[in-house]
Amino acid sequence: MGIINVNGIRVYAYHGCLPEETKIGGEYVVDVSIETDFSKAAESDDLSETVDYCTVNEIVRTEMTLPSKLIEHVAKRIADHLRKKFPAVKLFRVTVTKINPPMNGAVDSVSVVVEG
Repeated sequence: MGIINVNGIRVYAYHGCLPEETKIGGEYVVDVSIETDFSKAAESDDLSETVDYCTVNEIVRTEMTLPSKLIEHVAKRIADHLRKKFPAVKLFRVTVTKINPPMNGAVDSVSVVVEG
């Protein structure tokens, strides 16, 4: 068993409850942690025996293009898409971070974590 981390996927997207957020958009960072058995890949040096993190990046970018009110919803969609693409994976942890959210006060970011 091992863990593959794909961290810091930076995306400009249009999520939020405020109308302005879906018009002007904002910066997001997505991190994906994948718990899986990649022992065969470690032995064989064969990409087909593990999770291709380029595909993970593509899935994140695809799901981030679909506007949602809540980043909770976006994170769940990403996890569901990953689960469908990689059914042998034991656990996915998806963190979606919204940079500089429009809030009263100085807040660097907010994030949600979905596991599944």
